[in-house]
Amino acid sequence: MNLDNCPRCGKLYAKNFKNICSACIKAIEEEYERCFKYLRENKGSTIHELSEATEVSIKQITKFIKEGRISVENNPNMMYPCEVCGILIRDGNMCDGCRTRLTRDLTAAAREEALARDSEQNRTSAAYKTLDRLRKD
Repeated sequence: MNLDNCPRCGKLYAKNFKNICSACIKAIEEEYERCFKYLRENKGSTIHELSEATEVSIKQITKFIKEGRISVENNPNMMYPCEVCGILIRDGNMCDGCRTRLTRDLTAAAREEALARDSEQNRTSAAYKTLDRLRKD
């Protein structure tokens, strides 16, 4: 039997496919039910209103959305925080601004790496040219 501490409550449990203890699985299901019932009656609510009304954390509600258990399509005002800056978004993990910044940073890093590689090749090439000239003399 594989034992571990539950990352949510800290109790010792027999590992399972959810990687949390059965008590926490049950608590999460109860939180989901509260969210689901609230959204059925209040389709226009935001994530903050849902969290406040159900006493379920925004982090857990975001997890429900990403798992597909809560639909943003059926709830027009439902958005969740960007993982980088926290601005509210409707899909993906990052807002457009953070995605653009990440792409720009990755492109710049790739360009710097290519320049460094070219510089190293030029130095190696120059060394061989010098050796060739010395051998000819």
